[in-house]
Amino acid sequence: MLLGVPKEIKVHEYRVGMTPSGVHELVRNGHKVLIEHNAGEAVGFSDQAYINVGAEIINTASEIFSRADMIIKVKEPQLSECKMLRSGQILFTYLHLAPDPLQAKGLLESDCIAIAYETVTDNNGGLPLLSPMSEVAGRLSIQAGALALEKHKGGSGVLLGGVPGVKPANVIVIGGGVVGINAARMAAGLNADITVLDRSSKVLQRIDNYFNGRIKTLYSNYMNLEESVRDADLVIGAVLIPGASAPKLVTHKMLQTMKKGSVLVDVAIDQGGCFETSMATTHEAPTYVVDGIVHYCVANMPGAVAKTSTLALTNATLPFIVEIANKGWVEAIKTNPHLQSGLNICKGNVTYFAVARDLGYKYISPSELTTAIN
Repeated sequence: MLLGVPKEIKVHEYRVGMTPSGVHELVRNGHKVLIEHNAGEAVGFSDQAYINVGAEIINTASEIFSRADMIIKVKEPQLSECKMLRSGQILFTYLHLAPDPLQAKGLLESDCIAIAYETVTDNNGGLPLLSPMSEVAGRLSIQAGALALEKHKGGSGVLLGGVPGVKPANVIVIGGGVVGINAARMAAGLNADITVLDRSSKVLQRIDNYFNGRIKTLYSNYMNLEESVRDADLVIGAVLIPGASAPKLVTHKMLQTMKKGSVLVDVAIDQGGCFETSMATTHEAPTYVVDGIVHYCVANMPGAVAKTSTLALTNATLPFIVEIANKGWVEAIKTNPHLQSGLNICKGNVTYFAVARDLGYKYISPSELTTAIN
C-alpha cells in the first residue's frame, strides 16, 4: 500500500502523523510511504531522517493526497484537505465529527473511508489511540490553568499550591477518566486542593484508592456541581462520551456565581466543550473572558508539547496503521472489532452511531456496510 503523511496545517499544530521508525516498520512490511517536505521538522525529524528509512519526500500536500492510498494525519482534515480526499481513499486521524458538521459533510462528499483515532477501542473497553493525548491534555490542563490564574494573564492571582499560611487553590476536575486522573495527578503534585466529580461510583472509588485519600471525590449531580464550581479557582472540564458531543455541564448561570478571575479549562472542546460558554481557541490566542471568568479552550492542547505528543501518539497508532496497510481496510475492519469501532465515515455513509445521531444522519453499521461491499 502507498501511504501519505501530509504536514499538519491547523494553527500552531506541530505534530506529525508518523515518525521515521514508523516509516521503517511499514517499509519492512513491503509498503511505500510519502512524507511531505518538512512534515516532521518541528519535532526534530528531518527529511533526511525519513529518506534514510525509505520514505519519499514530496513537496506538496496535493501530490500526497493525489497519490496515496491511505492518508495518515494527526488533526482532523481542514476544509481544504477534505476537498483533496478522493473516493475510496483511507483517512486515519482524529476526526471529532459530532460537533463539526462542515467536516462531516466534506468527508461524506469525498466518498472516502474515514477511521477516527478517538473511537478505536481495545479489549478493556478503553480508547487506546485517544488515551495518550488525553494523558497529555490532562497534565497540560493544570499547567495551562496555573498560568491563566496569574494576574497579568487576567486571572485572580492565586498560586495553585499556596504557601505556608496561605491556603492553596481550589481545583475542581469534572470527569474521572484518563484526562481527569492525569489532571488530578498534576494538581496534586503542585499541592492544590482538589476535588474530582464523576457519576460513576466505581470511578470515584478507583480515584480514591489511587490517590490514597490525597484528593476528594464527589458524586456529580447538578447541586454538587453548582456548589463546587461556585467555590473553585480552577475548573477542568474532562468529560467524554466517545464520539458524541460533550454535554454542557457547566451552565452560564453557574458561571455567573463564580469568583472573578477564576479559570475554566475545557479539555472536552474537541467534542464541542462541556461548558455552555466554551468556544474553541488556538495556541495563538488561547484564552478569552466571559463575565470575569477566564476560559482556556484550545482545541489541540497536546500540540503545545508536540514532540512528546507525537511520540506518544505514533507509538499507539502504528500497529493499527500496519494492520490496515497489510490487510486492506475492508479485511482489517472485518477481522478487528476495535478498528471497526473507529470507522466513522465510509463511502458516503455515517458508520458511527453517536455521530449520526448528533448530526442528524442515517446510521449504517460498519458490519452491514462491509458485507454489502463484498
